[in-house]
Amino acid sequence: QVHMVESGGGLVQAGGSLRLSCAASGRTFSRYAMGWFRQAPGKEREFVAAISRSGGDTYYADSVKGRFTISRDNAKDTVYLQMNSLKPEDTAVYYCAADPDFRTYTSGAYYGVDYWGKGTLVTVSS
Repeated sequence: QVHMVESGGGLVQAGGSLRLSCAASGRTFSRYAMGWFRQAPGKEREFVAAISRSGGDTYYADSVKGRFTISRDNAKDTVYLQMNSLKPEDTAVYYCAADPDFRTYTSGAYYGVDYWGKGTLVTVSS
């Protein structure tokens, strides 16, 4: 079992920045590829970004490429999502995810994600 707690969400103006954190506990953090997803009101959950177990590979949704950066610190069991140039359409609840296989994220097989956090709300005002 992997327990994850997201933090760092809040209200920001368009063009601003936020950094989300996801602190994990339980099984060995470095054994899991980590991801971020988001769900806007009335919409399905969508993939945002993923990072491999070592941190050497990353993968992004086209909608955030060039604006968001995912990173991880295996010594602190934490994954981050730096969000810059935020837009109102980035407003959503952001969820952290953990799965042993990085291909779960790159293949679109999100139903296979092993563990989910409870989410943190990001609101971007225009």
